[in-house]
Amino acid sequence: MKNLIQSVLILIAVLISGTSGAEEVVYAQVGDTVTLKCQADSYRYLYWKIDDTVIKDLAWINDLGGKHFITDEAWSNKLSFSGDSLVITNIQEANFGKFFCQMPSGPRLTSIKILQLSVSMTPRSPLLPGESLTLSCSVNTLGNKKPQVHWLNPQDKKENSLVNKRVTSQDTGKWTCVVTDGKNKKETRVSVTVVDLSPAPSDPKYTSKSKTLNIPCSFAPHVSWEHVKARDVQEIYWQFSPDPSSGLVSKDTQKLYFLNLNDSLWKNTGQHRELRPVQNLKNGDLSLSRKQGREEDRGNYVCNMKFKSGAILNRAVRVEVLQIISSPQTDLVSGQPLNLSCSLGHPLPSGLHVKWSPPPGSSLPALKSEHHPADVIIPEVGTGDGGKWECSLLQGKNQLTSAVITLKIEHRLSVWMLVIICSAAAIVILIVILVFILCRRRKRKMRHLRHRLCQCKNPVSLSTTQRETCDFLFQPQAQRFLQDIISPRKTFSRGRSNQLNLCPDKMDFSVTSAKTVNPLLAVLDEGLEV
Repeated sequence: MKNLIQSVLILIAVLISGTSGAEEVVYAQVGDTVTLKCQADSYRYLYWKIDDTVIKDLAWINDLGGKHFITDEAWSNKLSFSGDSLVITNIQEANFGKFFCQMPSGPRLTSIKILQLSVSMTPRSPLLPGESLTLSCSVNTLGNKKPQVHWLNPQDKKENSLVNKRVTSQDTGKWTCVVTDGKNKKETRVSVTVVDLSPAPSDPKYTSKSKTLNIPCSFAPHVSWEHVKARDVQEIYWQFSPDPSSGLVSKDTQKLYFLNLNDSLWKNTGQHRELRPVQNLKNGDLSLSRKQGREEDRGNYVCNMKFKSGAILNRAVRVEVLQIISSPQTDLVSGQPLNLSCSLGHPLPSGLHVKWSPPPGSSLPALKSEHHPADVIIPEVGTGDGGKWECSLLQGKNQLTSAVITLKIEHRLSVWMLVIICSAAAIVILIVILVFILCRRRKRKMRHLRHRLCQCKNPVSLSTTQRETCDFLFQPQAQRFLQDIISPRKTFSRGRSNQLNLCPDKMDFSVTSAKTVNPLLAVLDEGLEV
């Protein structure tokens, strides 16, 4: 009976010891910090040991605050206490193993096994699309049962513990290695960056002369300018291939802009077409823009990024320009026929339709159908048809763009208005002719008086000074002043050689002081001094 009781007590002690000393598993990578917690309610002395080939004392602590750590080089500056928990900092391969805590001469209170988790990525980020990537996740079990290991990609889809693939932009993000052992679960994350451009829009970019033009191109999300430079980018540039309906003479591919990698500024090539790049390279925006679209903008725009490795990333954007064409013109007279055409330079693709918005007073019959015709014909326009006409390009109920044209319609001239206009024009012309005739007659009369030949019997030649004074006498103001002395038109005339002569026999004296020729010549000599 006594032996039976002793056997029961020993069994109970073993069960209690086995329960209290249940082994835990902790997964850690090299360089991690691991905290080992001891399940002890109270103690005077508490020891932490490692069960290696031989059991070693790592550290102890007492209830008075005393503590001690092993002095081996492999554990130097790695151990510390947080309460009764042992903290291992910057764990290395030599520090993995089985640990336990106990009181002096007592059973093991807590047994913890630290297993090494190895996670690797080859090559390191950043990567380029199409390059090979290998992700590995494994556990050194130290004889324990092998746990379940797998990867979760950035889209949270499960993949094997060993991933080997050619990357795309979809692989950018956090990859998670998951280790599961019953209720014990460990997750470790690595970051993968694939340098790429954002996807090009699947549909063309639609614009018009009344809308802005924006041609998008940018780095993929989570890709920075530093990532791009780390992959030795060689050149970033824009190209343009015009559409046959753009109206451009040259159909060759044109280089619009290139990026100066030294100062991160865009440089134009002289064919930039007044497009402007967005100066926001730090945010990865490489887009081109302009306030208004043009007919010659139709075509394909390609954003290129070339690397020293020879890899080239590019995105193509198709630009379509909506245009309203007025035939015969935009300035019309009421009663003329009008044809308005709304198009992209080619027939509209399936799924697209237009909607017209005429001026409020337009004579255009109401278009009841939701799908309006691309061509609008008005046999005779009226003044109510003048103003803004808008053509909207729709995909279902979604407006892609719109174009606007302004018509100017003048009133038709009546017969009486034409008669009045013609009569007024005739009167003006007659007045101009009459003024011209009078001016011409006056000039001819003055020319006749100045160049009339002298008919006197004994002409007297004049000196240069006397002729200049005589010319002055022919001026109207001088004639009025001297009309009481002489009559210049009778006294002077010009000879055949256009020389001014004095005619004494035609002099008309009314003042007693001028009775001979000599006094008159003296007067002429003194005229210039006056």
